Amino acid sequence: MNATATTIGGVTAARAVAAEVCVDLRRGDFLDQSFERRIGPLDARDRRWTRELVYGMLRHRAIIDAILSERVRGGLVRLDPDVIDLLRLGVYQLLYMGSVPAYAAIAQTVELAKRRHGLGASKLVNAVLRRTDREREQLTPATPGDAIEALALKYSHPRWLIARWVERWGEQDTERLLTLNNAEAPIVIRPLGIVREQLEATMEAAGVHVAEAPYARDSIAISGGTTFTELGAFKKGLFFVQDPAATLVTQYAAVPEGSTVADLCAAPGGKALELSRSAGTVVASDKSFGRLQRLIANQRRLESVNLLPMVGDARNPAISPVDVVLIDVPCTGTGTFRRHPDARWRIKVSDIAVMSALQKQIVRAAAAVVKKGGLLIYSTCSLEPEENDAQVDSFLSENLNFVLEPPVEGTVAPELVDGGRLRVLPHRHGTDGAFAARLRRVS
Repeated sequence: MNATATTIGGVTAARAVAAEVCVDLRRGDFLDQSFERRIGPLDARDRRWTRELVYGMLRHRAIIDAILSERVRGGLVRLDPDVIDLLRLGVYQLLYMGSVPAYAAIAQTVELAKRRHGLGASKLVNAVLRRTDREREQLTPATPGDAIEALALKYSHPRWLIARWVERWGEQDTERLLTLNNAEAPIVIRPLGIVREQLEATMEAAGVHVAEAPYARDSIAISGGTTFTELGAFKKGLFFVQDPAATLVTQYAAVPEGSTVADLCAAPGGKALELSRSAGTVVASDKSFGRLQRLIANQRRLESVNLLPMVGDARNPAISPVDVVLIDVPCTGTGTFRRHPDARWRIKVSDIAVMSALQKQIVRAAAAVVKKGGLLIYSTCSLEPEENDAQVDSFLSENLNFVLEPPVEGTVAPELVDGGRLRVLPHRHGTDGAFAARLRRVS
């Protein structure tokens, strides 16, 4: 699929948007938020093409950088960061997007560089991309002697993170995880107000391919066809999008029918929506008004009457004690790298300690608003022990009025429960990563 011909000053609109998304990422924005904000002017086909380009480039950035470093005199460090990103986008089109003719990838990137940085930069970009195209057969960078370094280059992940994973799971499982992180994440939907079979039939009639989604009852993996937001079933509020890992957290939570639930870190809102199926009321609170907007849009589309969105800080919850409190705490998100390929380049070693300290504050505050006999559900989308088991163990040792209570057997598949806690691993279960612990207040 090639970027269609909508051009701005000789450059396709899709490529211009890709360059602007890269600017946002350098400023510290999140990829999915920048992408949603920037793709407004593009049609559905261009959106898919731009997504393939930007997400793909980020998934292969280390190998692209290695190829470029050998072809830029003096190395990449001497170039303007924006020019580096333009070169990365150009190389990705040349080497990974078979639908893009080499001349188009080069000419368009050169034009972008000229428009953004002038003639000198455009000449450099032209020389580097032409050389890359000419030397296609000799592009494989030398494999580092160090096994961890070799994995970091091959799969474009930070070395320090791979070292942690290899120590925990061994090389084979880590390589499986890295491979999965570089694959396109499937779109998985949850029916609402319609039975699964009916929704499947509606999807197939609209030309969408449907398949089983791992572990999550009633979830449907969809592919092909049109963008899901264009579908009639989406507009009618008959489904919402949610990875099985997030659905499994709510199934593991096993919230009693009719309970009052407070989801204190609710945005973008999928778990709150899922819980609202059986709960009496779900108070969906989040610190970020901006991030709550997606929850509010979903609530309107799905006409979810028992969901009450509010802005609030989980470290200081402004609610009376309730039956169930869910804290899907902010975390490093290492279990969702296939969905957020930008996150691997943003994460630093120190983030684990920073997040752990914040999680500790949130779990302490959340415990205070759980009724006697009620449940506290702690969850993350991280794979790191400091954010998962260590948090729960530390909380239980300091709060003897709470005990770990596994859900009733059959709530989730037995292989997902480890020592009473939910542990979903991408490389073993084929979904995003998730962790959860069900903590009962006994006095």
